[in-house]
Amino acid sequence: MIATHSEVQADRRIGLALGGGGPFGGLYEIGALRALDEALEGLDFNRLDVYVGVNAGAFVAANLANQVTTAQLCRIFVRNETEVHPFRPEVFYRPAFREFGKRLLALPGLMATAVRRLVANPYDQSVLEALTVLAQAAPVGLFDNESLQDYLQRSFSMLGRTNDFRQLNRKLYVVATDVDSTEAVSFGGPGFTEVPISKAIQASMASPGLYLPVRIGERSYVDGTLRKGLHASVAFEDGADLVLAVNPLVPVDAGAAVRAGSMGPEELTRSGMPGLLQQAYRTLVHSRMQNGVSQYARDYPGKELLLFEPAGADTRLLAANVFSCKSRRMICEYAYQLTRRDLRARADSLEPRLAGYGIQLRRDLLEDEQRTLSTGLYGEVPPLRVATV
Repeated sequence: MIATHSEVQADRRIGLALGGGGPFGGLYEIGALRALDEALEGLDFNRLDVYVGVNAGAFVAANLANQVTTAQLCRIFVRNETEVHPFRPEVFYRPAFREFGKRLLALPGLMATAVRRLVANPYDQSVLEALTVLAQAAPVGLFDNESLQDYLQRSFSMLGRTNDFRQLNRKLYVVATDVDSTEAVSFGGPGFTEVPISKAIQASMASPGLYLPVRIGERSYVDGTLRKGLHASVAFEDGADLVLAVNPLVPVDAGAAVRAGSMGPEELTRSGMPGLLQQAYRTLVHSRMQNGVSQYARDYPGKELLLFEPAGADTRLLAANVFSCKSRRMICEYAYQLTRRDLRARADSLEPRLAGYGIQLRRDLLEDEQRTLSTGLYGEVPPLRVATV
């Protein structure tokens, strides 16, 4: 007797792990997940056993766990079809005016401290050394992402959704980093289920220096990618046998980009501090992710990870304005097509691995060269045609 897809899946647990990358990373993940959703027959991305998200991946994972389909995510954020999900700069980049004011008010006291130090130790400290105390006047973050939390709270309070980890039908983990202990914390896990999902995502997306740390209870939290880029281990620890993972952040391969004609010589260094900081952040996150992935085979024998990520040579996305509808479509289309190409290239090795989970690869859709992200957004994916003898 041959087991059905649902019977096979009942015995083997499937999880999803999504990495960070801010608004860009979230858009890339939406496009990649749409391609996977279409191509993997027998897998329902709203009924996986466990979801793990960090930074922007936490937002996407929470929507999937809340029964928002990949097609709906594309229509909302790519085609801008609803005002319920405003994708505007002020949602993400509201200046931390209160923090700026607090630091400015501290300046007179810090200046007095610098003068006292100089007077007390005129031969041990130079003027510049005494003035280093003024660095404490620098804000801990440029932006306050409380407006993001408000937006998420409204979104997850809509009919059919929940902002409570305990009311979800599937396990959801949102990973952030505890500022004081530097340990990764999985909101949605034991001891952290009472925190609203929106607050957990706000903490996970609080990139140090860019956003203020998020206070939850007696602790402060920031971006979960400080510890790991992916946190697929959280899904394995929850019992997942197969984890599908999307990592949007890879460093730019400047040499390959120059050869491909998408970047000029020394363009990366000429881009100034923002470009160099972005490259440094991507390199840091990606190297940590690679270290983690290399250990999974040893730490979780018998379990599988299928990773999908962009190509490092393509620089068109770096200058994309994610608040432009045209740029959002470009990012999602790029992710969609790149993931389809990756699936085609790996089809022979993936098919037998996926078959054990009741999943069949839709080669007919993958080989359709005319198919775009928009093709299946307003209709059902055509049924799989099985040849009969």
